[in-house]
Amino acid sequence: QSQLVESGGGLVQPGGSLRLSCAASGITLNTVTVGWFRQAPGKEREGVSCITLWDGKTHYADSVKGRFTISRDNAKNTMYLQMNTLEPEDTAVYYCAATGLSACQVYGMDYWGKGTLVTVSS
Repeated sequence: QSQLVESGGGLVQPGGSLRLSCAASGITLNTVTVGWFRQAPGKEREGVSCITLWDGKTHYADSVKGRFTISRDNAKNTMYLQMNTLEPEDTAVYYCAATGLSACQVYGMDYWGKGTLVTVSS
């Protein structure tokens, strides 16, 4: 059974950092497109960052460029999202997801974790 499990969320002050993890089972992360998405209260789920299968490149939403870094540890079959200089606008439930497709879009992902809450507040 394929499963993605996020961890690492929590409460952090503005300007702080967090690292999210996404552990996979039943899915080999280096053979699929993987990504992080988030959903803030009252808003639609949006893409944050992805590693696309076809070129292995990383992609970021404009709102997080220069602050967030996506990475993958193939030996651990785990994906990470390092989040620095966090802002209150980053408050959301963060989800990891995977798909066999090349594109990384909310409606194209095949597997989803249950999410981890990140709250940025003083």
